[in-house]
Amino acid sequence: MAARCRHFTVQVDDFTMLKLFLTTAAIILFSHSAYALDIGTAVGVPCPFGDCKAGISLSYLGTYEIPTGFMENDVEVGGLSGIDFDPSTGRYIAISDDRSEKAPARFYDLDIDVDASGLKGVKVVDHVTLKDKDGQPFAAKRVDGESIRLGKDGIYWTSEGDGKALLPPFVRVANRDGSFVREFSLPEGFAPTADKSTGIRDNLAFEGISLLPGGDVVVGTESALYQDGPITTLTGGALARLIRYDAATGNQKAQYVYPISPIPQAPSTATGWNDFGLSEIMALDNRHLLSIERGYAQGVGNAVVINMFDLDGATDVSSIPSLAKTDQRIVPVRKTQILDLRALGLNPDNIEGITLGKAKDGTEVLILVADNNFNPMQKTQFFAFKVIRRPS
Repeated sequence: MAARCRHFTVQVDDFTMLKLFLTTAAIILFSHSAYALDIGTAVGVPCPFGDCKAGISLSYLGTYEIPTGFMENDVEVGGLSGIDFDPSTGRYIAISDDRSEKAPARFYDLDIDVDASGLKGVKVVDHVTLKDKDGQPFAAKRVDGESIRLGKDGIYWTSEGDGKALLPPFVRVANRDGSFVREFSLPEGFAPTADKSTGIRDNLAFEGISLLPGGDVVVGTESALYQDGPITTLTGGALARLIRYDAATGNQKAQYVYPISPIPQAPSTATGWNDFGLSEIMALDNRHLLSIERGYAQGVGNAVVINMFDLDGATDVSSIPSLAKTDQRIVPVRKTQILDLRALGLNPDNIEGITLGKAKDGTEVLILVADNNFNPMQKTQFFAFKVIRRPS
């Protein structure tokens, strides 16, 4: 069946319907034991989009939490908004979204103790200060690191900018020591504007980045640009943009539409707030990627959904100034749900990072990390899954 809105068509295949049935069954199965999931429980979708070659299957390995306030070398650990695996060290790097207010903008080195038997712990080994173009640490409120990936020629990372201060978002490459290498071009229509007629919304900009095996870089906005329509509501989704860059030149090659789902849960009171957006993307191959859509409903908690989406066949919208005002037929990326963490009986916090890694025993693992917002009521939280099968 298909859901239609304007010129957008989002396909829902038979396997998605089967998955929705199984998700409902999972809710019933775990209702007797809130937030409990046995190690080794397998989840996944055998044939996303009706393509069994793109099948994915995961096995739960556990959860680990670092309390807010934990210090490493006199620097508070928190705000982990992106994570990636470093095969040269067997460790992970995770970027903080601290706007150089608690300490200079930085990423952490993490040693995650996980193997086929489960997730046992996470050690914060060190942190590296990110440098601005002048070679100095970023001044307070001049950066908002959100996503990080390790490429062959350096560390690729994003800043959301600051919509209120009219500070543009960016994509940069840094050396392993955090020093500046180069910056990608910012396409027209993304810079914030004082009248909010076009550009990024505050705190809803470059939230995700991924490196495709073929060499391109994909960057995603957390929600719709002002000219592309509203952000998510309980009854309507939003149209985020994905920018496809040439990694070597830093220039745009294409843009695609990513359809964010409506907010899945209402707040507990009529005056409460809620939200939902695209918090990260991660490539599986040159066309299939995983995404995190996550949000919060006051008085209820966090909703976290992992989707697979497919770039193949999606319309290049780089020449379309406004998705809300065009009459051109647009095909967004296709997506299908892989995991709903709450439906599985888990209790996710603000999940913003995802990566594939290798355990010390050679097991391929999928790691998720939560941004605690430096809030004592939240925590830096990790989930681990064994990868049984995936596109590659």
